[in-house]
Amino acid sequence: MTSAARDSTPTTPPGTPSGTPSNSGTISTPLLLTLALLSAVAPFATDLYLPGLPQIVGDLDTTTSGAELSLTAFLIGAAVGQVIFGPLSDRLGRRGPLLLGTLIYLLCSIGTALAPSLWLLITLRLIQGITGAAGMVIGRAVISDRYHGSEAARALSLMMIVGGVAPVIAPFLGSTLADPIGWRGLLWIVAGLGLLALVCSLTFVPETHGPAERTRQDAATAAADQDPSATTATAQPGTLRRLFSRPYLTATLAFAFGFTTMMAYISASPFLYQNLMGLGTVQYGLLFGLNALVLMLVSMVAANLTRRFRIRSAARAGLGINLLGVLVFGLLVLVDAPPLSLAVPLVFVVGSLGLVLGNATALAMDAVPGAAGSASALLGFLQFGLAGIASPLVGLGGDMDAAPLAVTMLVASVIANLAIAACPTKI
Repeated sequence: MTSAARDSTPTTPPGTPSGTPSNSGTISTPLLLTLALLSAVAPFATDLYLPGLPQIVGDLDTTTSGAELSLTAFLIGAAVGQVIFGPLSDRLGRRGPLLLGTLIYLLCSIGTALAPSLWLLITLRLIQGITGAAGMVIGRAVISDRYHGSEAARALSLMMIVGGVAPVIAPFLGSTLADPIGWRGLLWIVAGLGLLALVCSLTFVPETHGPAERTRQDAATAAADQDPSATTATAQPGTLRRLFSRPYLTATLAFAFGFTTMMAYISASPFLYQNLMGLGTVQYGLLFGLNALVLMLVSMVAANLTRRFRIRSAARAGLGINLLGVLVFGLLVLVDAPPLSLAVPLVFVVGSLGLVLGNATALAMDAVPGAAGSASALLGFLQFGLAGIASPLVGLGGDMDAAPLAVTMLVASVIANLAIAACPTKI
């Protein structure tokens, strides 16, 4: 990783409209924890109740595919919700859409735990996914409103300690709780997290994109539409053009495809660890926990590195390690190595993302100043969309074949590495 001493003095990114809040001190711990919780709500809602799907089949008199539709509905909703709440928060402010979305999410969560039929469960899960996306997309926008450059990367990396670890921890927790409390009990836990998120949002999340900021951004966009060549702080290119700019697209692709390698691993992990490696539930949980711990530790290190190294350099290093782990995993599969050996490179595949997720998000959001909601929306849409594509691909070879997982992770990691290499940002 190329070292570059970074000025610890907060800076405003080039082209930020005059008066835009920028790096105004250190982010408060309650706000950071609230945003981290909001980013973890959706992963818990998808992964926590997975071990309870067989119980849904019996209780609601349906088939396995019918029960799995409740998961598909949530993922579709979460992807759609990103593109609804992101632009909406650019137009109406962050706090109102966040509170509305979180309230509806809570009500739908209660409904899912009480649902008497499969189709009501699927309908509520769809709405739950749409409204659950509000916390994720607006949480990133709040960070981008207040912080830029290294401070934004630091805050986002700290958020990833919770948000990034949640998809890894939730299936393990669900597997230990499914028998004692059942699938409805798991969904009551999801509702409890929704209530906590709503209370914390009411208490700790301020309005960071108020009328003054929105008016100033509208004026800047209008000026840019009249004079596309303008590059001053008061006349930035329109939002759509910035979302298709090279800095934003490359950073977003690096984030989304990097995240896809982890989601491919999570989707394949039950058959990989238990069927192929022959591990028991406890051993499976321990390996899952190990990867989560490494991801958490690397995210903590990444947060502290933002003031010493360039954000892009840290993300490149993380994706490089990710690709190396994927290549080793694929080689072990190719030579038919002992199945248990496959667990070693996966630690690097997952753990390295601690250097990637927060930093790549910061690079993407920094490229679209003044339209953080829309930028966060597209980033989240790709994140969930690609995760939804990767999940079925890893099982194409059956329960005893790790080759589809290796290929899926390899394609995703290569694209992520090419994207971050093409990212032109200097931060």
